[in-house]
Amino acid sequence: MSDKAILHISGMSCASCVRRVEQGLREMAGVEQATVNFALEQAVVDFDSATVLPEQLTERVRELGYEVVKIDRPAAGGLEKTTISVGGMTCAACVRRVENALKKVEGVKDVSVNLATARATVLHEPVWQGVTGLKETVIDQGYEFLGIIDELQEDPIAAARIREIKDLKLRFSVGAVLSVIIFMGSMQHWFPFLHGIPPRPLQMVLFILTAPVVFWVGSRFFTGALKAARQKTSDMNTLVAIGALSAYIYSALATFFPRFFAEAGLMPHVYYDGAAMIVTLILLGRLLEAGARGRTSQAIRRLVGLKPRTARVIRDDQEMDIPVEEVLKGDLLVVRPGEKIPTDGIVRSGSSAVDESMLTGESVPANKEPGSEVFGATLNRSGSFTFEATKIGAETALSQIIRLVEEAQGSKAPIQRLADRVAAVFVPVVIAIALLTFIVWFFFVPEPVFSRALLNFVSVLVIACPCALGLATPTAVMVGTGLGAEHGILIKGGESLEKAYRLTSVVFDKTGTLTRGEPEVTDILAAEGTVPERVLQTAISLESRSEHPLAQAIVVRGRSEGLAPLAVEHFEALSGLGTRALIGGKSCLLGNLRLMHQERMDLQGLDRRVADLAGQGKTCVLVAEEGRVTGLIALSDVPRESAKEAVAELKASGLRVAMITGDNLNTASAIGRQLGIDQILAEVMPGDKAREIRRLQQEGQIVAMVGDGINDAPALTSADIGIAIGAGTDVAIEASDITLMTGDLRAVPRAIRLSLETMKVIRQNLFWAFIYNIIGIPIAAGVLYPFSGILLNPEFAAAAMALSSVSVVSNSLRLRYTGLKS
Repeated sequence: MSDKAILHISGMSCASCVRRVEQGLREMAGVEQATVNFALEQAVVDFDSATVLPEQLTERVRELGYEVVKIDRPAAGGLEKTTISVGGMTCAACVRRVENALKKVEGVKDVSVNLATARATVLHEPVWQGVTGLKETVIDQGYEFLGIIDELQEDPIAAARIREIKDLKLRFSVGAVLSVIIFMGSMQHWFPFLHGIPPRPLQMVLFILTAPVVFWVGSRFFTGALKAARQKTSDMNTLVAIGALSAYIYSALATFFPRFFAEAGLMPHVYYDGAAMIVTLILLGRLLEAGARGRTSQAIRRLVGLKPRTARVIRDDQEMDIPVEEVLKGDLLVVRPGEKIPTDGIVRSGSSAVDESMLTGESVPANKEPGSEVFGATLNRSGSFTFEATKIGAETALSQIIRLVEEAQGSKAPIQRLADRVAAVFVPVVIAIALLTFIVWFFFVPEPVFSRALLNFVSVLVIACPCALGLATPTAVMVGTGLGAEHGILIKGGESLEKAYRLTSVVFDKTGTLTRGEPEVTDILAAEGTVPERVLQTAISLESRSEHPLAQAIVVRGRSEGLAPLAVEHFEALSGLGTRALIGGKSCLLGNLRLMHQERMDLQGLDRRVADLAGQGKTCVLVAEEGRVTGLIALSDVPRESAKEAVAELKASGLRVAMITGDNLNTASAIGRQLGIDQILAEVMPGDKAREIRRLQQEGQIVAMVGDGINDAPALTSADIGIAIGAGTDVAIEASDITLMTGDLRAVPRAIRLSLETMKVIRQNLFWAFIYNIIGIPIAAGVLYPFSGILLNPEFAAAAMALSSVSVVSNSLRLRYTGLKS
């Protein structure tokens, strides 16, 4: 049976580590796929649970030289996961008792209890007895229910990162202080107060001071190099370890065996400062990189932090505060001004304005009244209201957003494959270049000097930096998808970002996407001798009994103008034509032009206006009294306020914009003219929309489809990029690559612009990661020396290496400020 696990891994230091872990996991029997993200420090593994266990995946990662901090097991088959803390368990029998009891709770499918952590992980259906059922069961068995495990408060991944940064700070501080002292001792001639100290005793002191810097401050490099060697491979740790150790051992030999060098005709120089500086500066790079990398995943932490902790529920006619995890579907909940809405639901009484900016990016609060949908974690601004919980736990909009963003941030863009291929051969090539550099400088240059050959050897090893290659793509994808989520744009992953960047055409569905999806009254025209108010009042009197969307639109317009329906007698619905009734003793008709012709009504010239309005894509309803038409009402599905501006922005970006609809060509063309859309795909049946998308693709277009309904799902899937309006159905959202949580269509060009900016940053990162090594390694090898006398000191090489990774992460973080700007 196919299963999935997310392994959170510590100890990876570069792109070579990523490659090693991926290959190591993929080689296991039963593993179908493994994808490692360096920036997130996690591996997503698809495996056959009948062949391999999660514990075996953990063991394999340990064999490769890394540690698994935590394993996440996404619930499969539509199940959800809840973890609780249980007190009072003392032995294996307690574990079995609690597990067996919890498995009997309605809706629970599986339970795993861990005695060491006192936690019970419960897999359950979306509809179940809730946390209340777990709590009662635990207490009935004689144990303590200690509450829901709050992943935000007890996150071992965040705790491990904090410990790592704290350790890096301590080691760097020690290394920096000792390195300064060692540098002063090595440059004795620069400091007058050291002139009186004999060189040999001073060198012995430097030997002692350098040892803790190299072997304690830099211990992670030696540990990583040994782990890599056991796997018969190499990585960045190998380069640093060889470089620092070479400088230190050479200096030690020069300190304790100077006669050996003198007999060979060499000057016994020491490079303790180089060994110490290499380790300290590279560790500084790790420290800066760890801090910057932590900032790239802030979007998830902010989203999780939005979750409310408690809910005010009405039970037994009383209000009570309970943990939000104990809310059940169908519960009635009360929300007061200034409070967060606990979960998703439908307003049953009261009204208010709700700030939904955390979901949609819209700053204007949305008005809520009975029947309106509300979402968990949004902020109630004004009035109080009561709503019924319809979605809880993982079903809520916020939980789905968090899941989508986590999956997106853990994905790989196709362009990452280039960096992965380079990383596979990078370190062995660098070691070969370093050895060749040493050989050339020691055997083939005039007046060869061992110390010079050694320094160039060390510089080549130290300046090479596969870290930047590993960070180039994932950090940009993390920042880009996180920024989008904060502005109501959910991007499913790196592949979606890369495809959106190459778009040439954007196709909009008309009804419900470009338009509101509901008809509105646009024109009220009265014949001579009649006022528009009379026409509208007669119309609402005749339409007040109808459920037809056009009738409802007329009634809504009448109410907005303060008109009330008049008493109607002998009401008769005329199928396909309109309605007939008596109002105040007068015979009245309401319907289409065909009905008026059939009843031989005097049209008073309004038939010409009907033709004009129909040419604008509007539907006309005529009103007649006592044998003569008194006026007409024109209705249309009007465009969204943001549609015209969104189309203009897309066209200004050089994209072709088209509209697809099942409406007739006249109606569609009228909407197209209003919005500035030239290419109209009209009279397309819902099942044929995907065929039209494929036809455009066959013409060489890279197509984005923007839609909202169930009938748009096939077209969204067929398009190169499917963009779903979040106000639409879950089916459309699931079928799409990008979901807009707002109905503001200006988010479409914003999403495409974010994709362009993210891809630009990825290309910049990869360019600098490659060019850095292409330029830096030859300089370190000494190619400029014959022309300019320039050689690269290992300390400068170490500083450059540290800065390269930091620059890549910093460039990705720049997206937060430029990604959505025009």
